[in-house]
Amino acid sequence: MSLADLPDTELARWLDEDVPYLDLTTHGLGIGRTPGRAHFAARQPMTVCAIEEAARLFELCGCTVERRVDSGAAVAAKTPLLSAHGPAAGLHRAWKTAQTLVEIASGIASGASALVAAVRGVGCEPRIACTRKNVPGTRRLAVKAIVAGGATPHRLGLSDSVLVFAEHRCFVPAAELAGRLAALKREYPERRIVAEVSDIDEALALAALGLDGLQLEKFEPAAISELIARLGRPRPQLLAAGGINPANAAAYAATGADVLVTSAPYHAPPRDVAVTLEAAG
Repeated sequence: MSLADLPDTELARWLDEDVPYLDLTTHGLGIGRTPGRAHFAARQPMTVCAIEEAARLFELCGCTVERRVDSGAAVAAKTPLLSAHGPAAGLHRAWKTAQTLVEIASGIASGASALVAAVRGVGCEPRIACTRKNVPGTRRLAVKAIVAGGATPHRLGLSDSVLVFAEHRCFVPAAELAGRLAALKREYPERRIVAEVSDIDEALALAALGLDGLQLEKFEPAAISELIARLGRPRPQLLAAGGINPANAAAYAATGADVLVTSAPYHAPPRDVAVTLEAAG
């Protein structure tokens, strides 16, 4: 298992959620031990994600699996993704959870891929970084999906990085802010100190305090360009954030911002995966 793969404990929990006691239909028809096959294929172009977890779901249900692609693969419609062989009970237990997982994760990965493609060759070609605003409880999957699409995590959580919001600064008297930020750097000397700002004046004032980065919240591209001109070089790293999507990413990239921070991939529609089941022999 690579670091990006979800653990069996999480996969088993999802299986138990869907079949906590008994698959009434399969059991009632008396077909549970009948051997069969399941085939997954892309119905539309997509960047695939979570196909490893889908395969493992079938394996946990007593099936053998042939995986045709890996997460991160860009595939065309009708591309085979995996085939599973085993008893009907196992195939039916894993089927819908595995399908839904791949569809949702591939939607996120495809959304990230679209953003990466939108800035390719534009400006400084900034990194696409995705926020932690995923559905709670799904961060492992969300991170795997954005990485599969060519993006990177912005923050994995509050223990991951130092980002000073206005909601932090409101608790600090204005006369003490410079000293508190300097103390923050001494407290975490190996960490970059970044602050979120909401306008050019605030950005210039905080840049003067020696911050490593500024997160520009809901700046228009023209405002970012103006800020870069006024800051000169050297300057803090600039992270554009707020409302960035495939339609406007190129305009933000053209400003010279270093990173584009977005939640857009988490709202991308799931990609459609076709599943066929058949009796073997």
